[in-house]
Amino acid sequence: MMKSVIRKAAGLAGASVAVAAMSVTGASAAQAESPTHGCPYPYVCFYVDEDAYNAGTPITKYRDVTSSYQTVRSRPHYHVVNTRNDDVAYLRLQDGNSICLVPNSETVFANAYSVTGIKISSSSTC
Repeated sequence: MMKSVIRKAAGLAGASVAVAAMSVTGASAAQAESPTHGCPYPYVCFYVDEDAYNAGTPITKYRDVTSSYQTVRSRPHYHVVNTRNDDVAYLRLQDGNSICLVPNSETVFANAYSVTGIKISSSSTC
């Protein structure tokens, strides 16, 4: 009985994620151009803290597709938002590792992490 309840809850959670994903990918061009937390399409925006994120005031934003990393001022970043519809953004961390931020997504960093570089790729997948 418990397993079926857990499966049902997991299935419902999966369905709501699919609906959310469809609503993002099904947005019209006019909707896609509206700012997300002050980050207009087609930018990748950085926020210094939660207050800046909630107020919609990014500390910096990038939009150029590049073949190498652009330098990002090394400091803790609370939030990064990618408003691009078809382009991934690679974020280089202070330890040299990198993460990939898929189109129309965002990520939150713990205080221990800072981003030192960004490379926007015309690829739609990581």
